[in-house]
Amino acid sequence: MTYKNWFDEHAIKHKNIVKKLTSQGYDKEQITQYFDFDNMVKNEKDFCLLYESNKKCHDIETLNCYLCACPHFRFNDNGLSKKNEQTLYSKCELDLGDNFTYENSVHHDCTNCLIPHKLHFVSKTFDLEWKNIMSECETKEEVKI
Repeated sequence: MTYKNWFDEHAIKHKNIVKKLTSQGYDKEQITQYFDFDNMVKNEKDFCLLYESNKKCHDIETLNCYLCACPHFRFNDNGLSKKNEQTLYSKCELDLGDNFTYENSVHHDCTNCLIPHKLHFVSKTFDLEWKNIMSECETKEEVKI
């Protein structure tokens, strides 16, 4: 699955949940609280593959899944840059975390970053439309050789 495929599929899942909640009269605070991992794993099993095994993507007590991905993540399925036969496909705009390499593909590793899963960050960046928050993630940068 490409970054773009995941991004678009996730946006649809997110939109459907938010639509359901707003139709029930949920406000911003109730919506963000609904996206708490413990609630989501019970009520929205199809939202995340990890929910099947009741597993969190990050080992923190209170994990909020509203953003799931980070608005500081940048990707281009054609590559962001190329160096020594390796193509960089994703990066962090804040230059946090690390990269991992698989064959000649380099990807950003967000494993140790908790920014998008903290409730205060979710509240600060909140928008009912997930794609609005994530609007800068997919870049149109051309591969630099």
